[in-house]
Amino acid sequence: MFTGLSAFPLTPVTARGVDEQGFTKILARLTAARVDSLGVLGSTGSYAYLSREQRKRSATLACQVAGEIPVMVCVGAISTDAVLHLAEDAQSAGVDALLLPAMSYQPLRDEEVYALFETVTRHASVPVCVYDNPRTTHFRFTDELLGQLSSLKGIRSIKIPGVPDTPIAAAERVAALRQHLRPGVALGISGDASAGLGLNAGCEVWYSVCGGIFPETAKQITQAAAINDAERVTALTNRLQPLWDLFRKHGGSIRVIAAAAGILRLTEADCLPRPLLPLSAAEVAEVAAVMAALDLK
Repeated sequence: MFTGLSAFPLTPVTARGVDEQGFTKILARLTAARVDSLGVLGSTGSYAYLSREQRKRSATLACQVAGEIPVMVCVGAISTDAVLHLAEDAQSAGVDALLLPAMSYQPLRDEEVYALFETVTRHASVPVCVYDNPRTTHFRFTDELLGQLSSLKGIRSIKIPGVPDTPIAAAERVAALRQHLRPGVALGISGDASAGLGLNAGCEVWYSVCGGIFPETAKQITQAAAINDAERVTALTNRLQPLWDLFRKHGGSIRVIAAAAGILRLTEADCLPRPLLPLSAAEVAEVAAVMAALDLK
């Protein structure tokens, strides 16, 4: 479950609600590529913008399309009660794991975050992945807190937001974090521009936005990592620099990925939940040019 390429698909949303046909097309693209797992309703999956019923339906669709490919679904919400309801829905849909961020309106203390994860893992019947994404949740996990969470029986992976930008520093970062973790808890790299550095530093899984729309391209990187071909991992990741530049230019990946989904005719051109707005025609043309130049698949 927690190895290789975990592809995080877009959840396309139109004025009519979740575009189930478009979502199914995206999921089918990923299953056809035989990704190692699906990370549904992550940040690019717009979980924070969707209702409980929309999230339950999306989890159900993902499990139906995935076949034998494991499915992990994000159950993040402001209140613990809401998280537990979402976890129940996801498990009823047949998911293989839960992805849990520390969301809040009031700033959270470490002990409150620990209590959240302890409660969820006590009630869950499937493994839980810690979703460390300070850019969206505004909560920053310490290594000590991650170590405490890894002691919980249900915690099986930690999704880290990125690593320092040199191989030596990245390896030192991963090694330092592992010193706090229970053996057997998998580390997953996110922040796609850091993918190569994280995989070469020893992360077992890439929780990938890129892989959620360009699975064949992303699989080349995780396959190289699986045979410890660090040079090829680095080269393949660096080749995608124009894509990482687009992510930074547009304030994150979601607008670029939504534009790509439209370009590929998987969804409507405008498929973001409001208040998010699609890229302009000129910006979409720039995305299309990068896709063509890099032969993204």
